[in-house]
Amino acid sequence: MPRCLVLYSALPCLSLLAACAQSDGIDSDGAIYEGVSADASITLSGTEPFWGMELTPKGEEEYNARFTSPEDIDGSPFVATRFAGNNGLGFSGELGDKPVQVALTPGDCSDGMRDRLYPFTATVGLGEVTVTGCAYTSEAHFAGPEAP
Repeated sequence: MPRCLVLYSALPCLSLLAACAQSDGIDSDGAIYEGVSADASITLSGTEPFWGMELTPKGEEEYNARFTSPEDIDGSPFVATRFAGNNGLGFSGELGDKPVQVALTPGDCSDGMRDRLYPFTATVGLGEVTVTGCAYTSEAHFAGPEAP
């Protein structure tokens, strides 16, 4: 896929990343976000529609990723590349023939289904579809019951 096409498909997620961070009053002095170490695993999930994603460090800036949905319970694996902005993290990759863009921003998040409070919001662009949800890491877990 040409780089310009990847960039254009990433713009909606990156815009959301910047907008969410500014509205939460996150540091806007231009410093790179360092709130999630490169060693941390990240779990994302959302409802309406239900979806999930796991990001596990693979190497320098690369992650093994798996996207799950009710239609694909076992999930579809792909490789994602991490990049940091000044208000959160981004990940990009390809799942089959669809570009994947992930924006992870700090801020309290509730999925509306469980009595949990997550430390991050998540926006995932999968081809033409965008889903939103919450996320936690192996370093910053959610608050609330393990199995509500």
